[in-house]
Amino acid sequence: MIEWWNSLEPAMKVLWAVTLSASLVFVIQTVMTFLGAAGDSDFDINSDIDTDAPGDLADGSVDVGTDVSEAAHPSTGMNLLTFRNFVNFLIGFGWTAILLKDSVPATGLRMLIAIVVGVILVVLVMLLFKWLTDMQESGNINVYKSAINCEGTVYLTIPGERGGEGKIQITINNAVREYAAVTDGPTLRTGTRIRVVEVVSANTMLVEEINSVII
Repeated sequence: MIEWWNSLEPAMKVLWAVTLSASLVFVIQTVMTFLGAAGDSDFDINSDIDTDAPGDLADGSVDVGTDVSEAAHPSTGMNLLTFRNFVNFLIGFGWTAILLKDSVPATGLRMLIAIVVGVILVVLVMLLFKWLTDMQESGNINVYKSAINCEGTVYLTIPGERGGEGKIQITINNAVREYAAVTDGPTLRTGTRIRVVEVVSANTMLVEEINSVII
């Protein structure tokens, strides 16, 4: 293994390192998805149907974590600029470039094909997220009744004093769901344990930090 690694060109070493790192992150995200679905935290697909009437019986939908995370609306898995999509692109790009090294000797053409494959993979995953979201919406979950007092974790940092939206992952009806979130308190960092205190809209929650009590 060491001899093989030393025989690689510097560019190939970088490509292998990036590809293997992205693959490892993908595996970790997948494992966290299943752990989150079985436990009371982490990950999954995101969702929701927009509505401005808090009294409406709105359906809360989901995303899947690696992502099924994940894209036109930040809560529907159709947001292009996400860490999961970046990882998916690197996986498609990296493995394609590695596998085509001998069959496509022209570096420029090989890189072009790898980029195209990476983009296609991202699009396919985004479409998968959208399909899963649409499937979840048929569950008729009333977030206005089900989300209050649900606990979970901050997935993307939530600015304090309602200075912007972040994302949270909470468990409703034994399913981990991802929503946009705001807070009236200080900034809540990724990983902070939170509780939903109000449903602002079908896809946005008002949350507060769960303070640990030390006896």
